[in-house]
Amino acid sequence: MLSEIDARPAPSVPQPFNMAAHVLAGSAARVPDKMALQIIRPSGAERWSYARLLAAVQGVATGLLARGLAPGDRVLLRLGHQVEFPLAFLGAVAAGLVPVANSAQLTRAEITPMAARVAPKLIVAGEGVALPDHPAPVLAAAEVRGMERLPPAPFHMGDAERPGYIVFTSGTSGTPMAVVHAHRAILARGMMHQGWEGLREADRLLHAGAFNWTYTLGTGLMDPWTVGATALIPGPGVGVEALGLLMKRFDATIFAAAPGVYRQMLRGALPALPKLRHGLSAGEKLSLEVRAAWDRAVGVPIYEALGMSEVSTFISAAPGREAPVGAVGYAQPGRRIAVLGEDLAPVPRGEAGHLAVDRGDPGLMLGYLDAPEASAARVAGEWFLTGDLVRMAEDGAVTYLGRTDDQMNAGGYRVSPAEVEAAMALFPGVDDVAVTEVEVKPGVTVIACFYTAAEVLDAAALTAHAEAHLARYKQPRAFVHLESLPRGANGKLNRRALRHRGLT
Repeated sequence: MLSEIDARPAPSVPQPFNMAAHVLAGSAARVPDKMALQIIRPSGAERWSYARLLAAVQGVATGLLARGLAPGDRVLLRLGHQVEFPLAFLGAVAAGLVPVANSAQLTRAEITPMAARVAPKLIVAGEGVALPDHPAPVLAAAEVRGMERLPPAPFHMGDAERPGYIVFTSGTSGTPMAVVHAHRAILARGMMHQGWEGLREADRLLHAGAFNWTYTLGTGLMDPWTVGATALIPGPGVGVEALGLLMKRFDATIFAAAPGVYRQMLRGALPALPKLRHGLSAGEKLSLEVRAAWDRAVGVPIYEALGMSEVSTFISAAPGREAPVGAVGYAQPGRRIAVLGEDLAPVPRGEAGHLAVDRGDPGLMLGYLDAPEASAARVAGEWFLTGDLVRMAEDGAVTYLGRTDDQMNAGGYRVSPAEVEAAMALFPGVDDVAVTEVEVKPGVTVIACFYTAAEVLDAAALTAHAEAHLARYKQPRAFVHLESLPRGANGKLNRRALRHRGLT
């Protein structure tokens, strides 16, 4: 049997369409007084009903249009972990604008070329977040909250294939790529509701991530709002150590986080969580050790998902369909996937190959902004090549084996070694540099920087240099001086040798 799964039909795409209307309008009409969002802290919670949330989003749409913006214009969001992020994001979408999501951790040096690429007509900025060197006017986050009570703008309805929003992913060349998604991408998330999340209207989903992380935006906010559930988001400054008690106090029924958060929570005692049905994990591989420890401590399963910025999650375990040990899960209902060989044909089940997704998947990106060659390089006939190496079992279960390129995974963010290497090569005295992930204990990896220089360089100075040039999640956690970097006969760097070498 060949490694191909066709679980279509995918959801139909209505026309005309607006993603923000799909997320909020139905639930706000059906359960206007229900809590859509609670920003939770040990001291209490800030509460947003569906009626208030819808009014705020449409008020922000009014405010953005009043600044002279027109449908199709791009809005760069430079916002930290604050409720203004989803308000600005969905407000822009509601108005037909194209919000550009990105990490608030990015430095001025990092965000400036990204801003040049997307050419925003407006920048929405939170206090203390680095701004790009760009001529677009800046709207303060406080002004976004002031738009909450403006008269509601009607949803801008149009072609579901038009650009809806942009996110960034790390390119193999070291240049972050702007991934353009259509409004219809939200329909693909509907396949996750039962194909991964097991999400119901009565659920209270607590996501441990920040508002400005796309994992939080999708799984933690838009998915619960689409079905009329309640989203629980820890407030700014709430530490990992408080999450267990917050889950208990606010009756969380589903918990979503990156594997690293589960790992940190297990370092302390966790309370009994009788309302919790299961956990969700995405962003990086969940180790068997963490999964087993969570089951012993909490007694509920964790369902893992595999995806990427260009498609979001499309392979997962789910309630009623557990993944075999070592596997991520199965293709979600409505998906068509395959494992391809070097000839770009499906390989027999049990053989390793390149994971591919049908080009007609509603969650697939429109393409990389102003990069047609890079977009075309991911396409092979009817397939989109994800860059992941996997193996499909006889029953269709997919096991993740790694990347076909050198991209690293840092806390759920994909990071290009080339980008980090370019920054570290600027440090005085560095002759040659290579960056890769190194496993420091089972299931735990760090970004390590290997370098050659006339002498061992000061680690504190290297760390300070990384902090000045790279977002925190891109910064190396270890620096190793070598006499020379391992290279093949053709001079190509051997990262695999560095990974196996480790930090010693």
